[in-house]
Parts: sequence; C-alpha cells; structure tokens
Amino acid sequence: MKVLRGHGGAVAAFLDAARSGRMHHAWLLAGPRGIGKATFACLAARRLLAEAAGPQLGEAGLDVPDDHPVASLLDAGSHPDFRLIARLAKANSEELARSITVDQIRGLQPLFATTPSLSARRVIVIDAGDDMERSAANALLKNLEEPPAGTIFLLVSHAPGSLLPTIRSRCRLLRFGPLEDADVRAILSATLPGAQDDEIASLTRIAAGAPGSAQRFAGLDIAGLDAAIERLAVHGDPSNALRSALGKMLATKAAQARYEAFLERAPSRIAAAARERPAEQLGGAVALWREARDIADRAVRQSADPQTTVFEIAGLVAKLAPIEASAKA
Repeated sequence: MKVLRGHGGAVAAFLDAARSGRMHHAWLLAGPRGIGKATFACLAARRLLAEAAGPQLGEAGLDVPDDHPVASLLDAGSHPDFRLIARLAKANSEELARSITVDQIRGLQPLFATTPSLSARRVIVIDAGDDMERSAANALLKNLEEPPAGTIFLLVSHAPGSLLPTIRSRCRLLRFGPLEDADVRAILSATLPGAQDDEIASLTRIAAGAPGSAQRFAGLDIAGLDAAIERLAVHGDPSNALRSALGKMLATKAAQARYEAFLERAPSRIAAAARERPAEQLGGAVALWREARDIADRAVRQSADPQTTVFEIAGLVAKLAPIEASAKA
C-alpha cells in the first residue's frame, strides 16, 4: 500500500470537509511535481470509498486497513466506483502519450449513466489535469458543471495556471508544498531499497522536497555529474578540455539517462548561480540560464546531437566562473 509522508495540513483539510457533510465535488491538488499529490489522491479516494461502504474508520488519517474489502478491490484494480485517468502508453512502447485524450474523458460517460455500485460514492482521479488536451479539458468541464450524483473528482496539477479558468473555478484548491528532507530521505529509502546511503543523501539534496522527481536519477551517479558541472562553474574551461570530455562521456547510447539528467541539472546550476548574483550581475546570469534551458528543450524536441549539446551547455556553465579562475584553469 502507498504511504503518504508529510502534507498533514492538506490531509486535515480534506478529512474535515469529508466529515462535515458538505464535501465539494471537485478538488484541485496543486503543487510542484514529485511531492506526493498523486499518492494523496489515490489514498484519499481509498479513504472516501471505504468510509462510504462502511464501517467507519476512525481518526486514522487517510489510512485504510489492507484487509478492508474496498482496499482489496482497489489493489486488484477492480473497484467499480473508482477510475484513474492518466496518459496511456503508446502502442508497442513503454513511452507515454503526450496527453490525456478526449476519448479517455468521454469514456467516463457510461459510468456516470449509472449509480455507484458499492455505496453512494464514486471517485475519479485525473493525474495530471495539466496533461489533458484542450478537447478533453472541455469534456471534463461539462462533468464539473453538472457533476454526476455522488461523484468526487480529484485533479492533480503541477501547474494549475495552465488549466482552463472555468475548471479552476469549479474546484476547491488544496495546495501542497515541498517535503522536509527527513520525509524525502525516508521515501527514497523505502522506494529505492538497493540504494547506498551516499546515493540517498545525494538524491535527497537534489530533490528540493520532491522525492518523486529525484527517483528518476537513481543509479545515475548524480553526485559525480553535479561535481563535473560544479568544476565548470567554479573553475571555467578556457581550453575546452572539461566540456569536451563531458560531451564524449554523455554521448554514448549507454549514457542516455545521464545525458537527460545533465539537460536538467546544468540549467538548474545556472539558475542557482543567478539567485546568488548581485543585482548588477543578475541579468547576465538569467540570460545564460535561458539560453541553456532553450538548448536543452530544443535538444529533446529535435533529438539534437548529444555531444554537441553537452558542449554548448557546458560552455554556458563555464561562463559562471570568475575571470581569474578561468585564466588559471
């Protein structure tokens, strides 16, 4: 069973609403990617459906005993009153589709044409609302405007500003913030049982309160990659030797995952430097970050040559170094 750590305020607010008898029909779970919003949504759905079916569960937060009949049905993926809508896998591929389609949202209509099966309640989780194509969002809006009886919608959103204003206006907003390092460390230790302590510490450091995001970097020696980026930022690279070596190292097929990590980590290092710069230097650092981000985005969209891409972005990182350091390197 999934376990939620942190977010006590969100849990309390949600349960208070559920117990008040005035439960809103649609909730917007908003916050940074990877902090546990989808886990909250699935556990909240579990709790709502279990309490609706009975017996009452007391004051155990979102927890539902594993031997509860509702929990067994949800674990088996066969609960008739629960739906999880997310991007589907492409045919013959592990890659996910670009968006949640209108057909997925319209596919809920036969469910809404009937009453809930096991209690007076059903729950729809959409992970994430940001992924819906425009026609899918419009189709969902019709359901939010005229909600089916007994139905609760839980919309996960990493960027609520990207949703239709009319969808946002029909949802109760529940905000989620980054987790404490202790919670991040505990989650990573539980989900990555084979990871060594030093890797857990490194992943906790880069997670910035979002363990779900850090998990993607497991096994990639992010500490070593960050150290190489840091050498560029501190010492520069006047001979181009450092970035040439980094480009060759990350250009192989076996290094694809580390290359993708570099495309995230290097612009993030420039952004961190920009935040520390005095006002008179801020504009230059922000310009470097934008250029690095644009190159990284373009590299992903156009499948650009990895070695060339790394060389270009590493050169931008090297421009962060003081002139004196670059001259001595």
